[in-house]
Amino acid sequence: MGLETAEVEAAVEAYPDRQPLAAVEREHLELLPKAFAEDDFGWRDAEWVVQWYYRRFLGGFPDDRRRAREGAYGENDYEAVRDAIAGGVEADGAAAKLEHLTALSGVGVEVGSAFLQFIQPEAYLVVSHREWGVLHAAGELDAEYPDPPDVSEYEQYLATCETLLDRCDCDLVGVYRALWVLGADRETD
Repeated sequence: MGLETAEVEAAVEAYPDRQPLAAVEREHLELLPKAFAEDDFGWRDAEWVVQWYYRRFLGGFPDDRRRAREGAYGENDYEAVRDAIAGGVEADGAAAKLEHLTALSGVGVEVGSAFLQFIQPEAYLVVSHREWGVLHAAGELDAEYPDPPDVSEYEQYLATCETLLDRCDCDLVGVYRALWVLGADRETD
């Protein structure tokens, strides 16, 4: 089985037309990695990543759960957020980076992976049931989505996504976009 190159590349191309947040997401992918690396960001920049994680589902994520999780993140003070992101930027490897990020209230591996995507998009991508589900359905991942995933499961997911780079003419952001579109298609079937 597995994902076909043409299928992935077509989904990457379709992403801007299928994801209404594509333009603002692209802007943040251009701005946030440098801002996070240089410790030149404000509360709203970091908060945007948390909001993006849930709101990219365009109402598909239950509103009460989204509000509760965003509220839990809002309990962090700015210094804790700054320190966690700085630790995430400086640490080596997904596990070490996620250790810093998940120390924040309201940040599990899923939201931590969103931070990783905006800290270092060439090396990390976000995980949710949607992206994982596509890989599982295609036989790329054996297990169903672990809700929530732990660090080792995220690393397995990331390694699987990296194998797609060898087959497709795209970067990890492109892999994310393809999985997002393919996952949306699966959810509407």
